[in-house]
Amino acid sequence: MPASRPPPSSGSPLVLPALEALAGPVLLVDAHQRVTAATPEAEARLGPATVRPGTPLAEVLSLPEGARGFETLLSQGRQVEATLKAGGRARRVRVRAITLNQGEKRLGWAVLVGEEVEAVAEGEETFHGMWTRDPGMKRLFRIVEKVARTESSVLVRGESGAGKELVANALHAISERRKGPFRAINCAALPPSLLESELFGHVRGAFTGAVRDSPGHFRLADGGTLFLDEVGEIPLELQGKMLRVLETRSIIPVGGRSPVPVNVRIVAATHRPLRREVEAGRFRADLMYRLRVVPLFLPPLRERRGDILPLARRFLDELEQNGPRRVERFSPGARQLLESHGWPGNVRELRNVMEYTYVIGEGPVLHEADLPPEFTEPRPAIPSPSGDNHDPAGLRAALARAGGNHTVAARMLGISRVTLWRRLKAAGDTAKR
Repeated sequence: MPASRPPPSSGSPLVLPALEALAGPVLLVDAHQRVTAATPEAEARLGPATVRPGTPLAEVLSLPEGARGFETLLSQGRQVEATLKAGGRARRVRVRAITLNQGEKRLGWAVLVGEEVEAVAEGEETFHGMWTRDPGMKRLFRIVEKVARTESSVLVRGESGAGKELVANALHAISERRKGPFRAINCAALPPSLLESELFGHVRGAFTGAVRDSPGHFRLADGGTLFLDEVGEIPLELQGKMLRVLETRSIIPVGGRSPVPVNVRIVAATHRPLRREVEAGRFRADLMYRLRVVPLFLPPLRERRGDILPLARRFLDELEQNGPRRVERFSPGARQLLESHGWPGNVRELRNVMEYTYVIGEGPVLHEADLPPEFTEPRPAIPSPSGDNHDPAGLRAALARAGGNHTVAARMLGISRVTLWRRLKAAGDTAKR
């Protein structure tokens, strides 16, 4: 701190060195949460009148959780988002507090005011574990609310990692069945023989190893909701039994003879169109119509570009609660790579990428070098239906995966951006470079 700056009013020999060692806008706050001093950067940013000695911290910063938010900020030292009450407009910033003690006595805190974060878009929404600013996702939320009031079977269509089980959980949580059980099973994770037993249960002695009766997921979900993930992977021989369950509302356990009534709502999910599976002879049309009474389409993350960076920030905030690192901002290069990535693993992939960058990187800035190697290295080409990775279909597939970004698509294909443009042009593609 410059020599012209007067020392804090507390006169503590520990407070002034702590302030001098900190760069940027910093406020000193006493044990009663009143401002005692500020760095020149803080005065310039907030205004001298705003940070004059004796001003309550609550008049400078506004936290979403009110008094509880200040408790989190000051007692736990976590970085939180706050709104600055200065400069004639509300500004969202990240703030963090460092406790200043003298022996056993607490003198106060040094409050570090970070850079402004992106302005919160109007109408951002959190819905049963899902967060978005995207209009399409908000429309989906409204449909879920309507469908939850009925008993209709629902088919959720979406790519892996997009949040299909979260949609199923939301349907259950706001339905009349919310007091009943919610059961989920991944139909692609089990062999056919075991899948039948897991769904319908079995009686003792039905097969080798069946030493006791097992109820199965349908009976365990009685009075509630059963989520069938990757329902398109159910073998044809089991699809007929599934259809009978939906028609009769009863199941016959493996090795059993008597039907057992069940009261279950079915929410199914798949990552591929069931109509194509029906045309290919891999799925029964009558079962598809039973499951697909109300179809819901969950958009992939690459179609929600405005959600990528805010979601990444939210995942980092979760990691910071139990970790030592505080990430205050993204570098321009990291922002560009995150926004242009194709996100084949959707929100699940984004969460994993943020955990990787949090562990690998250091300091308050997330750089492009902190991202996993696939973000900066050429990616393997995407196979096209014809087998030629660089034929028009393969080129357009890469471009679609890259969200329309020619530079990223070219890197995925292992060719230059100019080569990609020339080949697309030769194929009659009129997209701009």
